[in-house]
Amino acid sequence: MSYLILKDINKIYPNGFHAVHNFNLEIEKGEFIVFVGPSGCGKSTTLRMIAGLEQITKGDFYIDGEYCNDKGPRERGIAMVFQSYALYPHMSVYDNLAFSLTLQGIDEDIIEEKVKATAEILGLTDYLDRKPRALSGGQRQRVAVGRAIIRKVGVFLMDEPLSNLDAKQRVTMRSEITQIHRATGATTIYVTHDQTEAMTMADRIVVMKDGYIQQVGTPYELYFKPVNVFVAGFIGEPPMNFITGSVEGGKFYFGEENLDLSKVLDAEVIKKYEGKEMVFGFRPESIRLSDGEESDAYVFNSTVELTELLGDNTNVYADIDGIKSILKVNPHDTPKIDSSFTFAVPYKSVYIFDKETEEVIPTIEQ
Repeated sequence: MSYLILKDINKIYPNGFHAVHNFNLEIEKGEFIVFVGPSGCGKSTTLRMIAGLEQITKGDFYIDGEYCNDKGPRERGIAMVFQSYALYPHMSVYDNLAFSLTLQGIDEDIIEEKVKATAEILGLTDYLDRKPRALSGGQRQRVAVGRAIIRKVGVFLMDEPLSNLDAKQRVTMRSEITQIHRATGATTIYVTHDQTEAMTMADRIVVMKDGYIQQVGTPYELYFKPVNVFVAGFIGEPPMNFITGSVEGGKFYFGEENLDLSKVLDAEVIKKYEGKEMVFGFRPESIRLSDGEESDAYVFNSTVELTELLGDNTNVYADIDGIKSILKVNPHDTPKIDSSFTFAVPYKSVYIFDKETEEVIPTIEQ
């Protein structure tokens, strides 16, 4: 049996707002799970239901086989790290780390041993005498994490813990939290709206939208095998490019252009969508510059509107017959603004979606 089981979990507030719909997930012991999605998608509400801070309206929640719907936060063996750190400003780092153990009446010698061991893991040994106001944002965040891991609980919950840090600190803390997870082996559920955090930290990612799970999978699965337009557009930076068009005579028409769908779809699938709309997708990094002659790729003619040199690559904002796209190219081959250029999208890198359902349509294995 999985360590955590959420079965048909729903959250409906007294005013009738349905925040979480039929949430189903099983989490194995020691997994690092990330809930990701835009603001208001229900990820933090779900986390708070797991913590016992929000009541579950409908559904069943189990921890290690034990039914926990009616258990309070303290009874669930869970530690939570909040966005605001929630440190005691009048206490030293040592006392902040020791606080929960002191409340449990644990012997002072054992507390000291645990505090020093935790501080060493987090790189806080030299800061134990300082108050939170004398620490940087990253150091305060480490103290907040330390207060969770020192309790040796079975589950860590983290609600957007890096949102108050600057870009450089976030990169550093991402790797530190991942290393702490490996060192402790605790089951961790982490909430963020930042898909980069999700991709770099998670064993599995839960993508949410409007209170519904869109897809659950490894970072690889979500990036290369998205199940719908939302996941494909949410995961990846820059996001996937989409072109909407109609199917006529086995070809995909958009603007004045058309593409032969037989290169990527089975004949029966093409027949099914005759006269209907599809969405053609490709990732910015999947393209290559072309001279127009390609045997394994679709060719597009475009105009450069803007370029962004990022060092290892250049983002090219292009216009394809009135459709805006972002392309990643080698910085040494960056086309000039307002120039025309041709690029190719390999058949194997193409994604096709049903316009009505927004679900992915399986393509031919290249």
